[in-house]
Amino acid sequence: MSDLIDDPLEGENAPEFSVSELSGAIKRMIEGEFAHVRIKGEVGRVSRPRSGHVYLDLKDDRAVINGIIWKGVASRLATQPEEGLEVVATGRLTTFPGQSKYQIVIEDIKPAGMGALMAMLEKRKAALQAEGLFGTDRKRPIPYLPEVIGVVTSPSGAVIRDILHRLRDRFPRKVLIWPVAVQGDKCAPEVAAAIRGFNAMTPGGALPRPDLLIVARGGGSLEDLWGFNEEVVARAAAESAIPLISAVGHETDTTLIDFVSDQRAPTPTAAAEIAVPVRLELLAWLDQQDARLTQALTSGVTRRGERLRDLSRALPRAETLTQSHRQQIDHLDERLPNALKAGLQTRQIYLSRHAGRLHIGAIRQRLTAEHRSLSALSERIKPAYTRRLGQLSDRLTALDRQRQAMGYVETLKRGYAVVHGADGLVTNKAAAEAAGSLEIEFHDGKVKTGAQGKKRASGKGKPPEQGNLF
Repeated sequence: MSDLIDDPLEGENAPEFSVSELSGAIKRMIEGEFAHVRIKGEVGRVSRPRSGHVYLDLKDDRAVINGIIWKGVASRLATQPEEGLEVVATGRLTTFPGQSKYQIVIEDIKPAGMGALMAMLEKRKAALQAEGLFGTDRKRPIPYLPEVIGVVTSPSGAVIRDILHRLRDRFPRKVLIWPVAVQGDKCAPEVAAAIRGFNAMTPGGALPRPDLLIVARGGGSLEDLWGFNEEVVARAAAESAIPLISAVGHETDTTLIDFVSDQRAPTPTAAAEIAVPVRLELLAWLDQQDARLTQALTSGVTRRGERLRDLSRALPRAETLTQSHRQQIDHLDERLPNALKAGLQTRQIYLSRHAGRLHIGAIRQRLTAEHRSLSALSERIKPAYTRRLGQLSDRLTALDRQRQAMGYVETLKRGYAVVHGADGLVTNKAAAEAAGSLEIEFHDGKVKTGAQGKKRASGKGKPPEQGNLF
């Protein structure tokens, strides 16, 4: 900036600068003096527009500095800025000439000490609890004996060896290991991706889908376990359709994944013990149950046999039940021949009594009487029949006279005629003139004649006009 004021114009007290020159000089000076700074403060307003950049305020009790985190840096941060969180921000100071203000371009941001981490953890815990992700009603039961167990942990640590060793001792199962980083910036996204990856497997596919998941890590400080406190991990565990056991840290360590998991184990080894029963104990229990079942069946059959024998002693003998019926059958057998003879004699007497009525003379007398009765009935019906027949004949004659009186033949007798053409009745002059020939019907016959105005067939002269018949 000194080169701008070294040569003041003659006769003036101070040089003149353009706004851009002055803003540029200030920008170069600030960026040169504060190229790398670390600022401790409380995060105030946080804004995340659609561009992906993050705008925030860093403040203490006396001042506020605007900050910006570019999109590429924001996506890589292990700790995302949240309002009210005390942080240490690392970056460089610069100016924004468009609004005449200075700001810090943040390249890294971390919580300022254990207090800040605990405050952020409590805030996240309260938010997830308000959404119902900690509710017991949404926790799934752990399968008693899963076929396949998926383990999300580091493949090189002692944790996976302890889990495999415990599973081998208790009840060997198939184990799928999804290797992840268990601390650092990559921990949270890799653990979340592993949980979702196990859930995305197709049941019955080439690689079997686990029946149970274990997310495990050994003990460590709050910063070491912080990846399991990230919201992305907690939400992935809450969304898991596969039952999940969390085994992060020692018994005294608590992370957010412990609250959303279906069951928490105090250590990774305890998680393996929860996942499967002891095979020898299970076999012993099965043997015990088999013995109890055999004993129960034997005892039940014995008791029912004794009960059957007790009841059989109270029942009467079979010979006693049928003795009276056999005696009755013998008695009826003795009576049957005499009863058959008596019945036959009775029916013979009845037949003989009625056979006399069927004599031929009696039948002829019956027929003669019926004939006389029929003749008498015929003599009574004949006059009525003759009278009814005469009435119907008179009625028919009267109807025929009425038909003749109302028919057109009687009308023709009074001097009228019916004119027929080739197409039917002719009822007007125009139809009569247009017809080629006419047929006139009188009461005593029909007469054919040519129509008026038609030429003769010979073609000699004009035919005489025919008079109007009507």
